[in-house]
Amino acid sequence: MKVVIDTNVVVSAVLRDRVPEEVILHVVSHPEIIWVGSREIVEEYLGVLRRPRFRLPEDILQKWANLFDSFMTVIEVTETPDFPRDQKDAKFLACVAVADANYLITGDKDFTEAQGVAQSRVISVTQFKHLVCTTDPQTGENGQNSTNLDRPAPS
Repeated sequence: MKVVIDTNVVVSAVLRDRVPEEVILHVVSHPEIIWVGSREIVEEYLGVLRRPRFRLPEDILQKWANLFDSFMTVIEVTETPDFPRDQKDAKFLACVAVADANYLITGDKDFTEAQGVAQSRVISVTQFKHLVCTTDPQTGENGQNSTNLDRPAPS
């Protein structure tokens, strides 16, 4: 299975939200799930995380950069589809198309209009968790690593 993860999911995982973090942990701990992105997407992840308003320490930024390097499959994307709703999101649709990804995981409602443009399923992080990150009925655990990804302490 191939997934493309929107920047808002990554930012939520880094800053606070449990469900995006759980989904990313599930993706990186299951080799049968391939997290696909383009160089442009990785640059957007890092650029957004470095915004001064987030005040993320350099060690956390580096841990996430290492996570992207270690667990993402970065592909070459040369064409960007026309996505009038929000052209800066077109890079995600292009990546989905080139990778033939199964899912685009996002919290961005703009992508609901892309359902016809993208061949993959546009899905919320919560929907992906319920659909893919299944719970083991005997243990009650979902098979994810129990350690969470580092995030800054609340200020």
